Amino acid sequence: MSVSDLKYGVMAGVSSCQLTMVNNGTIIKVSGPLVVAKGLSGTRIYDMVRVSRYKLFGEVVEIRGEEYSIQVYEETEGVGPGEPVYPTYGAFSVELGPGLIGGIYDGVQRPLDALNRLYGDYIVRGVEHPPLDRAMKWHFQPLKHAGDELVPGDVIGYVQESKLVRHKIMVPSDIKGVLSAIEEKEGTIEDVIARVETATGIKDLTMLQKWPVRQPRRVKKKQHATVPLVTGQRIIDMFFPVTKGGVACIPGPFGSGKTVIQHQLARWADADIIIYVGCGERGNEMTEVLIDFPILKDPKTGEPLMERTVLIANTSNMPVAAREASIFTGITIAEYYRDMGYSVALMSDSTSRWGEAMREMSGRLEEMPGEEGFPTYLGSRLASFYERAGNVICLGSDGRQGSLSVVGAVSPPGGDLSEPVTQSTLRVTKAFWGLDDRLASQRQFPAINWLTSYSLYQDIVDEFSVIHIHKGWKACRMKAMEILQKEAELEELVRLVGIESLSSRDRLLMEVARMIREDFLYQNAYDLRDTYTSLKKQFLMLAVIIKFCDKANELLQLHVELSTIISIPSLSDIAQMRFIPEENLGEFDNLETKMVKELEELLRAKEVLH
Repeated sequence: MSVSDLKYGVMAGVSSCQLTMVNNGTIIKVSGPLVVAKGLSGTRIYDMVRVSRYKLFGEVVEIRGEEYSIQVYEETEGVGPGEPVYPTYGAFSVELGPGLIGGIYDGVQRPLDALNRLYGDYIVRGVEHPPLDRAMKWHFQPLKHAGDELVPGDVIGYVQESKLVRHKIMVPSDIKGVLSAIEEKEGTIEDVIARVETATGIKDLTMLQKWPVRQPRRVKKKQHATVPLVTGQRIIDMFFPVTKGGVACIPGPFGSGKTVIQHQLARWADADIIIYVGCGERGNEMTEVLIDFPILKDPKTGEPLMERTVLIANTSNMPVAAREASIFTGITIAEYYRDMGYSVALMSDSTSRWGEAMREMSGRLEEMPGEEGFPTYLGSRLASFYERAGNVICLGSDGRQGSLSVVGAVSPPGGDLSEPVTQSTLRVTKAFWGLDDRLASQRQFPAINWLTSYSLYQDIVDEFSVIHIHKGWKACRMKAMEILQKEAELEELVRLVGIESLSSRDRLLMEVARMIREDFLYQNAYDLRDTYTSLKKQFLMLAVIIKFCDKANELLQLHVELSTIISIPSLSDIAQMRFIPEENLGEFDNLETKMVKELEELLRAKEVLH
C-alpha cells in the first residue's frame, strides 16, 4: 500500500490491517491527551496518526528531532510506552458531500447518531465510521454538458439534499479541463458522475470531496459586506448589527444568557445554512439543542430547522484536544456550503473552552507561557478561525457569491472581559455584544449592555435600512441611543437626590428610556409572539416610542403636566406592541394615531381650563 493510498485514510475508514502495513512509530511518553512517539519518519506537522492498540485519533502538533508530539482526540487511559503509533501521512480532513445537512457529528466528524445505533450512548474509543452514508443513493441532476470547459469551483450539477437545501456538486480546486462525460443518475457519493479531461489525463468526479480542516478553502475574491444578517433580536439588529460575512463575539459571565442568544441566532438568523458548534459546553445545553432543533420549524418555510442545519457536538466531558478539532471541522463544513453560493452562519459556543484546551496542551508541551498561562500563539490561532468568515466571490466561472458569518461566545472567568481570550477575540471581531450579569439579575433579556457593546457594521446596516426599511431608520436609532445614554448619566443623580428633584423634561426622558428598555429591548425568547421581530416591525416599535417622546416634549413646553402625559391609556398598548403579529403591522398606524389623539386631547383640555 503506497503513501498516496493512505493519504486522508483516517477519515476514509482505513482498516487496522491496512494501518499495520506501513512503518509504525512507538510511544515513549504519555501525558494526558499528549502522546510523544518516535519512529514516524515521513510524518509532517498536523498529520493524523492512530495511537496505540486502540487506534485512537491523534494529530502531530510538534516535531523535535526524532520525537513527535501528538495531541490525541480521545481518552488515553490505559495507553502506555512501547505501544505502536500508525502514521497516515495525511492531514486531518473532513468529508464533504450530500448527507451533511441534518447530521450530528463529534469534533472529528464521526456521526453520533450512527454510533449511537451501533454502540449505544457512549462512544467506543478508536471506533471508526464514515461521516457520510456510503449506501444512500442521491439523484444527481447535471447542469453541464460534455465538451464544456471546467475550472475549479464550477457547479456541474446538484442533488436535493433536503427539502430546503439544493446541494451543488462542484469541481475540486485542483481540477481544470474539458468535461468529457456526465450523466444523470441515482448513485452513491462514491459513484463516478462525470469525467474531466485534464492536462495530465482523465479525472473521475464523484459527489464526495475531502478537505484538510486547517487550510481555508480557496475563493476568487473577498469583498465588503453590504447586507445585514437579520437575527430577529431587536437589540442586535437595531443597535449592534452584524452583516452577512461578518464576525461577532458574545462575552459574558455564567448565567448571563450566551447560550440562549446563540440558540436564538441559530433558529432565526437570516442564513440559508446553520452550523452550530458546541465546543466544550455542558452536556445538558447540547442536549437541549439536539432535542429542540428537530422539532423547531424554519420561519421562512415551515419545515424542520434541521433541514438546513449541521450540529457539531463536543461537550465538556469529552477530551480537551478535540475542542480544537470541532472548531475547525465546523468552519470547514461552513466554507463548503458558502462555496455553493449560500449564506452560512456558524455559531461557536464557546471559544473560551477551546482556549483552555490550548492552554492545557501548551503546558504539556512545555512551551513558554503567555499571559495567564495561555500560549503565546493564542491570538493568531483565534484569528485563523475568525478570519475565515467573509463575503466572497466563490471559485468558478459563474461569479456566484456566498457569505460565512461567525458568532463566537466567550466565557471569561468571573465575567472579566480583560482576560486574554476575550481580548484576543475582540481584536479580530467587529461586533461586540457584551452581556451583563447585572442586567440578567434584573431579568432584562437579552442581557446585552447597550452602553458597552458596539458594532463596526452600523453604518453599513444603517445605509441598507434607510433604503430598504424606512428613511427614518438611522435618525430613530440614534435618538433612542442618545436617550439611553442620557438616562445613564441621570441615574447617579437620581440615586443621590431622588427622581423628584429632576426637571419635568429629565423625568420624561427617564420614562421614555424605561419604555425603550422594557417595551423594545426586552425580548422573551420563549414566547412565540416575541421571539422573532422583523426589521420593519422593529422600526415601527421604536418609532412609536420616539414619536411619543417628541409629542410629549411639545406638550411640556406648553405647560401640560407630566403626570397626565405619562398616564394616557395608549401607553399600556405600547407596552404590549411586541405581540402585534408580523402579518398585521398596520396596527402600528392605529396605535400611533390613538396615542397622538390622546396627547392632543390633553392639550385641548388644558386650553379649556384656561
